[in-house]
Amino acid sequence: MRRIMSIAAHPDDEMLGCGGTLALFTEKGNLVKSVILGEGMLSRKDPQTTLSSLQNDARNANRSLGIHNVVFYELPDNAFDTVSLLSIVQILEKEILLFKPDIVFTHYGNDLNIDHRRTFEAVMTACRPQPGFINPDIYSFFIPSSTDWIDGVAFPPFSPNFYVDISTTIERKLSALSKYETEMKEYPHSRSIEALRVFSKYWGAVSVGSMPISSSSYGA
Repeated sequence: MRRIMSIAAHPDDEMLGCGGTLALFTEKGNLVKSVILGEGMLSRKDPQTTLSSLQNDARNANRSLGIHNVVFYELPDNAFDTVSLLSIVQILEKEILLFKPDIVFTHYGNDLNIDHRRTFEAVMTACRPQPGFINPDIYSFFIPSSTDWIDGVAFPPFSPNFYVDISTTIERKLSALSKYETEMKEYPHSRSIEALRVFSKYWGAVSVGSMPISSSSYGA
């Protein structure tokens, strides 16, 4: 049995980024924990109502995939850069020491969203090699409406070198995402159910021409 941890900046990122992969792990009896660092879309909505709704959606979405261990830290939305990196690292060190994951899934380090970039930086710092600390394998995931909006100039494009076949769990991922009632958008927005199907097919096609694969980079 393996121990898997998803570390996401906002509610829904864990499902958008690696929901299909997490479903595969739970189906095989592995332990999975979701750590959600930020509040979500509170920078654009009523704080109290939205926070309660998002966290409830997150619990329901994770539970639908067999993930019952979900924790929230409520860092300020779209303002992780106003929080000291040390504070975020200390949160993650505590979580990693407590759970002892074999694998960590988290954001791509050059995402458009500042919270995503800050989360990646904190994960890499928290998981740095040090005596007595378990160093998990780390995989970065793609987030529709953030990773796909990179211009390729200011931020390097996402270029995965590891792929996961989620053909048997894609419907479970989409069903879980449908529980995020305030987060999902209408097609052709990239954070829509239809667009997610397109992205999944796209990465599947890319993976065929990318073998053999090695080390990190994509949890679907």
